[in-house]
Amino acid sequence: MSITTLWYTRCPVPTAFSIAIHLGWIEEEFAADQIKVASLLSSTARSTRESHFAHSQADSFRHGGNIPPLWAFAQGSDVRLIALSWNDEPQLVLTRPDSGIKTVADLKGRRLCVPRRLNDSIDFWQATVRRGYESALSIAGLDNDDVEFVEIPVTRRWLDDASMDGSQTGSLWGAVSTRSFQREEAVALLTSQVDAIFSAHAHAADIKAFLGARVVIDLGKHPDRSLRINNATPLAFTASGTLIEKHPDVVARWLANVIEAAEWARKHRDETLRVVAAESGVAEEIALDAFGESLPDQLSPDLSTDKVAALDSQREFLLERGFIDKDFDIEKFISRKPLVEARRIVDSGRLRRRWLRMSEPQSLSLPESPTKLGPDTRWPGLTD
Repeated sequence: MSITTLWYTRCPVPTAFSIAIHLGWIEEEFAADQIKVASLLSSTARSTRESHFAHSQADSFRHGGNIPPLWAFAQGSDVRLIALSWNDEPQLVLTRPDSGIKTVADLKGRRLCVPRRLNDSIDFWQATVRRGYESALSIAGLDNDDVEFVEIPVTRRWLDDASMDGSQTGSLWGAVSTRSFQREEAVALLTSQVDAIFSAHAHAADIKAFLGARVVIDLGKHPDRSLRINNATPLAFTASGTLIEKHPDVVARWLANVIEAAEWARKHRDETLRVVAAESGVAEEIALDAFGESLPDQLSPDLSTDKVAALDSQREFLLERGFIDKDFDIEKFISRKPLVEARRIVDSGRLRRRWLRMSEPQSLSLPESPTKLGPDTRWPGLTD
């Protein structure tokens, strides 16, 4: 096999992908092939790390927000979608307690914060915020013309808050950089430059608590699933197109381990929450509040019709709002064969035999703090 290194990256969001990494399953799967498994964060080269957004690194996998891979594919990058996952997350419109804004209808005529990243090739967070506002406004029969969007410039780049010495572990942003994620937006709200900001993911609870903000609406709890579609709903599991073409078995094996990790999560709920908290850079209580007790049941990757339709809705939104400038057929972005083969591997029982020999969850000696978890973390009983 000509591959020497398989690269991976993931966003600070709940995925079975992260669980498989933390359990050591991915590294174990390819050890016999003498293939190294490496996080993009282990590289000190900025160009390699930028692949988290541009999908430029060969022989790589990613599980995270859907906007960067959709943008990258539209730009001609060698990336294909192999699965999707969906777990509902907080999607909050926040305001100051003294703003007089209590409902979505009260946003009419108000100033809504729109961060604009000046030095990044793909401003996925601006797109996320825009879609969040539009979904929220539609609930009250409002649209973009009924509010004032105030652009807040952000000069730092996405990777500026990440350690560049190869020492950082976990997802792209650790706890420190997650806390600074919406720094400029928080300042704009506190200083009354704007009347509302949009926040999402687990750190939305941190932002809310720090600002003492009032929640105008949480789209993550809205009964209309279409209003919850955004960057992290659904999450995109992608791989290099050339890797899929030349080494489909490698891609299927990686994906199979992730599918099996989702099954492991259902049976190890407390440990799953701990991994998610570590990946999100928040306390376990915040992760539980953000994602709920049903989180371990929501991590299975697939290509269900509803998830693909949601992703296609996102493609349409990005095109109409100018975040991507080239249209494409969503089916050309999807490679379905790896999932079929991965399920065959899972059904064979080869992977499950590895963890069925493990101790019961309550007997596991887990790390004391989720901040100590990293891609090299091993728990007792997880290997033969």
